[in-house]
Amino acid sequence: MKSGLSDNLWEILRCAYCGNAINKKNDGAECQGCKTFYPSAASGPLDLRLRKSRKYELEFNIDSELLPPGGFNFETLTMNKKPAVDFSNMTVPHHLTAEVLSYFPKAASKGSLMLDLGCGDTVHRDVSNRAGFEYVGLDYFSPDAPILGDAHALPFADNTFDFILSIAVLEHIRYPFVMMREAHRVLKPHGKLIGTVSFLEPFHGDSFYHHTHLGLYNSLQYGGFKIERIAPSKTWSGLRAQANMILFPKLPRILSQAVVLPIEMLHRIWWSAGRLITKKGDEQGRIRSTTGAFTFIASKD
Repeated sequence: MKSGLSDNLWEILRCAYCGNAINKKNDGAECQGCKTFYPSAASGPLDLRLRKSRKYELEFNIDSELLPPGGFNFETLTMNKKPAVDFSNMTVPHHLTAEVLSYFPKAASKGSLMLDLGCGDTVHRDVSNRAGFEYVGLDYFSPDAPILGDAHALPFADNTFDFILSIAVLEHIRYPFVMMREAHRVLKPHGKLIGTVSFLEPFHGDSFYHHTHLGLYNSLQYGGFKIERIAPSKTWSGLRAQANMILFPKLPRILSQAVVLPIEMLHRIWWSAGRLITKKGDEQGRIRSTTGAFTFIASKD
């Protein structure tokens, strides 16, 4: 079949509907339980998207406190002083900053799997390989993805992945609480989840829920994750995001950012003056309130 998935990966693939194992069959795969057939798409990837609707029940405790008693540090991301992987001397995607990369885990063994959730054209394959993982890319639409699948019904066995990466995906998920539960389910104990989500970016690509820092904390907590960092971007402000993505589409980023630079500088001066006069507010609060996106780092106990 065209998908070319490894034997290691076939062992952990599951039916998106009933959760049973699937077997190779002709130009696709068939569920051992409900007998659903999953074809390989014309472009090559195995299509494990839901073939029929699936009910997913959630329960919410609405009287619980969100943040821990001591609060939570929502400050910008700083370099991990002891990075597990050396990414120097290699070209990495521009959206993966040195700070984010410094938190990437290293594969524990040769068979360790990394899930690129919402992989697009598999732009993160090289960094996955550098960290020693076997790369598993899943996307809902991209013809370049090894697997087509739905983040609401991940076609993998429980406790499968050592690392999940999800860059700029969460805002495009119709039911973010379900995605978080699914990501937690397929992540191994002590596994790591790293990702980003938009905040003050404009509507784009059928985006649903752009997350504040509290909304992101809530989604991760509901998913069952141990939340390590939620950090606003200090370089991708809401002003820059709006200018580049919607106000001046197709204008080179350097030019669109130049247009809003005077406003951004005036904004920073105004906030600095306000802090001097009122003795209230802080720089981290300014960044958190005006950022275009947040980075999150979490793990599974």
